[in-house]
Amino acid sequence: MSQPSLSRAQRPVWSDRWQQWRAGLFSSPVNTVITLVVLAVAAWIAVPLIRWALIDATWTGTAQDCQARSGACWAFIHANIKLILFGTYPGDMLWRPIVTLVLLFGLVIASTLPAFWGIPLVVAWIAIPTLACLLLSGFLSGTDVSTNQWGGLPLTMLIATIAFAAAFPVAILMALGRRSKMGGIRLICVAAIEVLRGIPMLVVLYVSILIVPMMLPRFNVNLFFSVEVALTLFVSSYLAEIVRAGIQSLPAGQNEAARALGLSYRHAFQLVILPQALRSVIPAIVNLAIGLIQNTPLVVAIGMMDFLSAGRAAAQNEQIWPNCFNEAYFFAGIVYFGLCFGASRYSLWLEGRLRASTGYQTRIRGGLTP
Repeated sequence: MSQPSLSRAQRPVWSDRWQQWRAGLFSSPVNTVITLVVLAVAAWIAVPLIRWALIDATWTGTAQDCQARSGACWAFIHANIKLILFGTYPGDMLWRPIVTLVLLFGLVIASTLPAFWGIPLVVAWIAIPTLACLLLSGFLSGTDVSTNQWGGLPLTMLIATIAFAAAFPVAILMALGRRSKMGGIRLICVAAIEVLRGIPMLVVLYVSILIVPMMLPRFNVNLFFSVEVALTLFVSSYLAEIVRAGIQSLPAGQNEAARALGLSYRHAFQLVILPQALRSVIPAIVNLAIGLIQNTPLVVAIGMMDFLSAGRAAAQNEQIWPNCFNEAYFFAGIVYFGLCFGASRYSLWLEGRLRASTGYQTRIRGGLTP
């Protein structure tokens, strides 16, 4: 019995995608050869990697068990997971960095959902990083833990989130100052942006442990605070140019229309200009955030143990766990890839959502929808 023919709208989606792939990959003899060569190279790389990472790997056991097999020694990760994730933080107080991680990831996840966007989220971005710092330092429990003992993934997340969040208001002020009609303010902002952008991040970190304590001579400035101040200024210089580009991409009529409706300069910028400017530069903002996460391992140069350096410290016992640097860097790479890939996919989702929202509002204004 013959099946009734399906209309084009009822065909499986994968069938349409396969037709697109086949048209793109095998549309000509040259494309076919290139596709086969790429597949051969991918197989040449992937097959040994899969054998090393999965088939011949040692998942549990001792170093002797790993030496008896030729694959990856994931038992090393299992045996050193505390040091890799939390650095040299005291073992009897590991609940603090664990709670810190939960709070930070919860804050980041909540920030990705438009339903939570508002003043309470701004308050949360001030309260939760502050609470995390107090928690790690032992201020809430009475047992002090030096910032030199903070490390691992909580330190990486804390450095990146605080620097990026604190850089936003500074960057917006710098972007406005660069567009200001007052020459003195514009000159100061241009000089600050160009100087900070012209210095490598590693130099900024070295300056943070020298200049920031000199700027605050009456205070006992700890290393974490000075690093955050330096990174905030460094990130804000890049973010200011991104925000300025978003503002300049808007038609001049947007501001004129807002002012014609009676809005003040502050309300026109806050309600009309800034939301549209930030929406147009989402990919650049996410790209900056990914770059900041990937550059946090540079803090090891000034004596801090981030997630990557904690993994490298765990692999120092290579005489016990042979070739354990491979597993340590592979594990760190997976975690960094997960963080950056999640940010990239969220960026695409947010762009699509805002584009759909804008299109729907445009259709409503144009009378195209009921």
